[in-house]
Amino acid sequence: MLRRRHVNVKTVKELDAFPKVPEPYVDKTAVGGTFSIFTILIIVYLIIAETSYYLDSRLQFKFEPDTDFDAKLRINIDVTVAMPCSRIGADILDSTNEPRIHLDSLKEEDTWWELTSEQRAHFEALKSMNSYLREEYHAIHELLWKSNQVTLYGEMPQRSHKPDYAPNACRVYGSLNLNKVAGNFHITAGKSLSVPHGHIHISAFMTDRDYNFTHRINRFSFGGPSPGIVHPLEGDEKIADNNMMLYQYFVEVVPTDIRTLLSASKTYQYSVKDHQRPIDHHKGSHGIPGIFFKYDMSALKIKVTQDRNSIFQFLVKLCATVGGIFVTSGLIKSVVQSSWYVVTCKLIHFGKKTDHGLSVPSQPINYQPPNTINLLDVTAPERIDIMQPQ
Repeated sequence: MLRRRHVNVKTVKELDAFPKVPEPYVDKTAVGGTFSIFTILIIVYLIIAETSYYLDSRLQFKFEPDTDFDAKLRINIDVTVAMPCSRIGADILDSTNEPRIHLDSLKEEDTWWELTSEQRAHFEALKSMNSYLREEYHAIHELLWKSNQVTLYGEMPQRSHKPDYAPNACRVYGSLNLNKVAGNFHITAGKSLSVPHGHIHISAFMTDRDYNFTHRINRFSFGGPSPGIVHPLEGDEKIADNNMMLYQYFVEVVPTDIRTLLSASKTYQYSVKDHQRPIDHHKGSHGIPGIFFKYDMSALKIKVTQDRNSIFQFLVKLCATVGGIFVTSGLIKSVVQSSWYVVTCKLIHFGKKTDHGLSVPSQPINYQPPNTINLLDVTAPERIDIMQPQ
């Protein structure tokens, strides 16, 4: 039968495998306190900075071959032409030589070319914003991709009042799902008519004075909206100085896969080059007046991913940072404190070392603690009779 043993709780509390320095041997100085405060502040700042850096992710851009051949290409269009809708036609041809694509989802709306003050302010803001993004894209592209703001501006405001004259412009807008191949979207004079090997535009009863392809591009993009995508053509406005003008836009479309920590999407970026020239058959400048967007697909796609360190790497870096600051501050404090002692000549007051290697403060030879009696200085009486009680 086991006997019950009484455990001394005080002994357990005092049990410590790491001996502590006794309180009397701890030297508390103003220099050490100052370094301790600064060390704590620096450690707190670095912990906050390291945590913010860990929570913030980095973007990686990588090129890969585009093997998604069967996907559809979505094109978003909103173009205003300074001609009535009855005199122009919009159409698309691609390199597959398929029959004419039906443009049921592409709408035409009679409107006025002149904008109201609110609409003009909106369009000018759109133009300035796109110009700034194109110039400063490489400096702010990280912020754009991480902003999760798919659009930086809203829709153009509606007209508060209509002019008292007939509409003199046509707005062509909508979205189309096309084959993922090179194609040509164009707006030219006359309505289109399908033929066995393509289509034609009939522009009968129109003189040269009826042509005016001054246009304004409110929206021109591919795929769905996504943060970080800059559309170079949006906010562009061309004023024709000649009735018979040919505007050409050569667009290179690049598929882009975006995979963030919370979502994944597929969209398209594009670069564009534009060219314009007047049509004058007498001077050898042949062609068809109109607006032509000739786009081609890139064989490579861009893959954008967000990268972040693991939690173990974060903890290791955090411990290394805190330990390094603590050790470094201790070394600097020792050097400063030793230099201070040397300057103030306090090192000469150190005591002698004992047998155990501990330093004790030195005392004068005639030092006598207070409230004590020195027996060597006590005077004895001349004669003492031990037989008689004192």
